[in-house]
Amino acid sequence: MPTAVKNTTKAAVRKTTKKTISKSVYYFGNGKADGNGSMKELLGGKGANLAEMAGQLKLPVPPGFTITTEVCTYYWANKRTYPASLAKTVAENLKMVEKNVGRVFGDAKKPLLVSVRSGARSSMPGMMETILNVGLTTETIPGMIADTRNERFVYDAYRRLIMMYADVVMEKAAGIEPKDDKGIRKVLDEKLAQIKKARGYKTDTELTSEELRKLCADFKATVKTVLKKEFPDNANDQLWGAIGAVFASWNGTRAIAYRNIEKIPHEWGTAVNVQSMVFGNTGETSATGVAFTRDPGTGNNNFYGEYLVNAQGEDVVAGIRTPAPINEYSRNDQSRHLETLHEIMPKVYRELDGIQKKLEKHYHDMLDIEFTIQDGKLWMLQCRVGKRNGRAAVKMATDMFNSKMIDARTAVMRVTPAQLDELLHPVLDPVAEKAAKVVAKGLPAGPGGAAGQVVFNAADAIAYFNAGKKCILVREETNPEDVTGMRAAEAILTARGGMTSHAALVARGWGKCCIVGCAEMHIENKVITVNGVTIREGDWISLNGSKGHVYVGKLDMMAAGANDKTLLDFLKICDRVRTLKIRTNADTPEDSAKAREFGAEGIGLFRIEHMFYGKGSDDALFNLRKMIVSSSLDERKAALKDLFPFMKSDIKKTLKAMAGYPVTIRMIDPPLHEFVPHNADNLKKLAEALRISYADLEKRAEGLRENNPMMGHRGVRLGITYPEVTETQVRAIFEATAELLKEKVTVLPEIMIPVTCTHVEIENQKVIIKRVYEEVLKATGMKKIPHMVGTMIEIPRAALTADEMAGPAEFFSFGTNDLTQMSFGFSRDDIGSFLGDYLNRNILPEDPFQSIDEKGVGELIRIAVRKGRTARPNLKVGICGEHGGDPRSVEFCHQQGFNYVSCSPFRVPIARLAAAQAVVKHGGKK
Repeated sequence: MPTAVKNTTKAAVRKTTKKTISKSVYYFGNGKADGNGSMKELLGGKGANLAEMAGQLKLPVPPGFTITTEVCTYYWANKRTYPASLAKTVAENLKMVEKNVGRVFGDAKKPLLVSVRSGARSSMPGMMETILNVGLTTETIPGMIADTRNERFVYDAYRRLIMMYADVVMEKAAGIEPKDDKGIRKVLDEKLAQIKKARGYKTDTELTSEELRKLCADFKATVKTVLKKEFPDNANDQLWGAIGAVFASWNGTRAIAYRNIEKIPHEWGTAVNVQSMVFGNTGETSATGVAFTRDPGTGNNNFYGEYLVNAQGEDVVAGIRTPAPINEYSRNDQSRHLETLHEIMPKVYRELDGIQKKLEKHYHDMLDIEFTIQDGKLWMLQCRVGKRNGRAAVKMATDMFNSKMIDARTAVMRVTPAQLDELLHPVLDPVAEKAAKVVAKGLPAGPGGAAGQVVFNAADAIAYFNAGKKCILVREETNPEDVTGMRAAEAILTARGGMTSHAALVARGWGKCCIVGCAEMHIENKVITVNGVTIREGDWISLNGSKGHVYVGKLDMMAAGANDKTLLDFLKICDRVRTLKIRTNADTPEDSAKAREFGAEGIGLFRIEHMFYGKGSDDALFNLRKMIVSSSLDERKAALKDLFPFMKSDIKKTLKAMAGYPVTIRMIDPPLHEFVPHNADNLKKLAEALRISYADLEKRAEGLRENNPMMGHRGVRLGITYPEVTETQVRAIFEATAELLKEKVTVLPEIMIPVTCTHVEIENQKVIIKRVYEEVLKATGMKKIPHMVGTMIEIPRAALTADEMAGPAEFFSFGTNDLTQMSFGFSRDDIGSFLGDYLNRNILPEDPFQSIDEKGVGELIRIAVRKGRTARPNLKVGICGEHGGDPRSVEFCHQQGFNYVSCSPFRVPIARLAAAQAVVKHGGKK
């Protein structure tokens, strides 16, 4: 276990151990239970559900008891020791188990064997430890053989105990690091394999009782040689060794890693479940299996599962033998030839089927169940809410809502944003990805997966696309001139840039796979070198944009199931619950139409300058460049006059695509130098059009460059310096709106002034807006053109003086990308060079450009909303930064009373879900 992680985890656990433990052990079995299903925090998920099944549902559950999670936190906070009363309490509960099953733990004549299993409150399948058959010793084995009359079964159980106990208790819990990654379990497995090979056996079940007896003796001798300790031959020593090992496994490396991924708190701890053993390995009338009340892969309402005859639970998941299907529905290509449980044990199957229906009806959810059949009798060992993929989660939630099993609020909480995202993007085939080696890692900027041939510039990407080839555009970083190539590429990979860099923003807006900030890459002369691997132009690579992983070669893809009926039906359920409106960031009619398909209720960010890139934008871009490098008012006005028709046409098309919904149009915002051509040919063409020398143009272009362009001559500052720029944009908006209104199209434009820091700037621009508005009214003969004028809050000063800003501004839209940048002093384009270190060392809990920093940036937002609505009670408040599609940020916006959030088209479904979940968590009426 990594020391830093381990210490952090212990510290987290230690905080929770100040209170005394009033009851440390809870009994269940024989139709009774001390606890119930609502006690997951104390008993863990497994213990709570065992108590519920035994005490409430009266199902056939082997008796046992649960040692609480509080004991685990005590154990870690007190140098791996237990509360003083625990040994006595465990002994008392063990006596109750003995009484109910008619066996005695450690008894020579009729011994009781137990399993010792973990059980956290949140399911962590396979992350912690289990030990079966505890209590088998040289003293109890003869009695067990005499009682069962099955020597082979007893020694099979004993060899399993030795293998598990040596691995879990004597090696892992003892902190022994095996040499050459060859732990004791692997050593013992090899010995078992050698005997099977020598005898010509294919399965463990072919071993005879004599062979198993000799194997057990060999196992114990090997354990002593390798681990320098005797295998314990006392039942009580085995029990407490197993209990301690399960508590220790809470802080095992894989458990910690899983909790980090799943965001499970480290201080929770695990419970320990001690349960009387039932045996699926006593012969052909015994079996063990795992099943789901619905198909976890598709969500279909079909009982689904697998089982093995003459086996214990570990065999089903170990892959040594091919599990058989429990019923016809569960068959697959590997098990098609095997008999179903329904066929070989019809009575038991019918009982199991009845129980799974009862469980789902009781829990109102899909359950993962474990069962054992001992000599024809069915026993339920566990039930828990089953893991499921995104498609299955959406289908189950929708089906259960439609059947009135759950209400709308419950349904929206059944699907995580990550699961919903799975339905919206193509992904790499998980099997192919598992077999491939990660060659490089970057920031996961665009979801899904992609495979394509490497190209290094936009022109080549377009050429590949036109030739019907799939390519991946690889750049040091992208700029606006790369947009057409980015659109043509299957995915984008950059060596530099953060999560809100140009590449990341554009890719997310399109729902395109993208990895940025892959600092390990070195790109030179159309060759990538990374971690000893060379990748050339035309070579195939594959990207997992959800993880930030880069692979060499062409990996298989899995198609996404976007826009299917089940997804749309589920999103309608979300809409029944949420109160926040969901808008989109869209710059073209095509993006607007896509957003409407996903349920967008307007546009929260239409960036005028984005109309100058993409298909058919060459003339518009050229006129914009003429305007930018103009050296006189006359030159600038002439360029604006040429630009006006393009601007008006694009605005009109987008307003029409969003008919009936509001469209927030942001005035030109970026630093002007971004629009100046970067290559000599384009510069020469522009110089000729302006009838000036190339040298003069270079001088003008150089004059636009600034030391810190993000804080330079941009946004509202441009409109104040050059009022004619504001006038042209506003006139385009009003004329486009007036023409649509005359066409009987309902349009609702909202003019947004960016990068403001004082109310005086807004007032200055409103004078121009009012004048142009009146001129358009007069020219069109209209009495009114509905519109609003507001501002983008992206500078800390604007947030702090929001009461003044709300005087002239009718709405606020928080540009959280720049607000975060200016609050932290981080460049969002260069953060990739150090963000990894900040996250790995816990200097920052997460990337502030991905999820709103609630303590700092969030406090600025709280202040701005409060002060803004104090000055203007009906102030409309929204967000248009990239955070608008982040679930946690959407939740934060709901809590602050926002009217809407706006995000890229492909994030609209995620925002609809997150907004609904925010209502469930924090309240709010539809």
